[in-house]
Amino acid sequence: MAGRETRTAEEMMLYEKDVKNKIAYLTLNRPDRLNAPDTAMRIRYGELLRQANADDDVKVVVIRGAGDHFGSGADLPEQQEKMAADPLAEYAFPQDAGVKPPPPGSFRRGFNFGSLYASTRGGCRSLQEFKKISIVEAKGYCYGWHFYQAGDADLLISSDDALYGHAAFRYSGWGPRLWTWIETIGLRKFQEMLFTGRPFTAQEMYECGFINSMVPRARLEEEVEKYALACVRNGPTDRIVVQKTFLEIYKQYRGEYMGSILTSLVESLGAHLHADEGEFVLNSEVLKRGLASMVKETEAKFPPEWRLSQSGRRGS
Repeated sequence: MAGRETRTAEEMMLYEKDVKNKIAYLTLNRPDRLNAPDTAMRIRYGELLRQANADDDVKVVVIRGAGDHFGSGADLPEQQEKMAADPLAEYAFPQDAGVKPPPPGSFRRGFNFGSLYASTRGGCRSLQEFKKISIVEAKGYCYGWHFYQAGDADLLISSDDALYGHAAFRYSGWGPRLWTWIETIGLRKFQEMLFTGRPFTAQEMYECGFINSMVPRARLEEEVEKYALACVRNGPTDRIVVQKTFLEIYKQYRGEYMGSILTSLVESLGAHLHADEGEFVLNSEVLKRGLASMVKETEAKFPPEWRLSQSGRRGS
């Protein structure tokens, strides 16, 4: 991976508590990489949420990104590099654990990785089992892994300049949280996002009911604080846990976890996709050759207002 990371997960995934108000703040602090979490960051993310879940000093967790964006998705080059060297890297086993990876070409080799996106341990689905109140503060890009968090959170407060979606819809075909997005966006509009690959604006997502409150960026932190304090003051922690348990039962009745498993199964089939003539699918071979030129060519085929990058949307 170019420019190998030297910062620790603790430096890139910050955690602080306002004990007086019982609010914890979890900040993705990697703005130079658009807050793309690497493996260690995602694992720390899941661990911090489990910690907050047990901590009686916490009633609400606010999740935000440093810099201009919430985030543009996971660090795929880092992920691919680690997986090439060690197929079990995502599990973060101790080096002396003596765990033998499945052989290359086996179904379980890919599925072992894909199934992490359906688990809280992998730091991808952790908010689904969080029994306190979670608020995501979104701005700029809210793509990929960050879009998972936006879909899983209890409340989403957004700047009016935010963009939502997943590059995988354009470059590989799916993301591991399809079921949740159908539930939170609505089938018809999600199908549009999936089949066109285009990002949706904050205004569109607000109209879908995906966003709770949309404000100018200058007012974003103030709006998040208003919601967080209202949640803290609206009853005891025990009541929140009862409410969240009820909602968890409802979501499981709707098939949330089944959907998570199903889409992780679909994700594991990516290696078997074949590109049509003149196109490509996102796989390890494409990542090795480099995505930049392929992405640039692909994005140029779409109207500016449907492109993923902010510069491309301006037509530059």
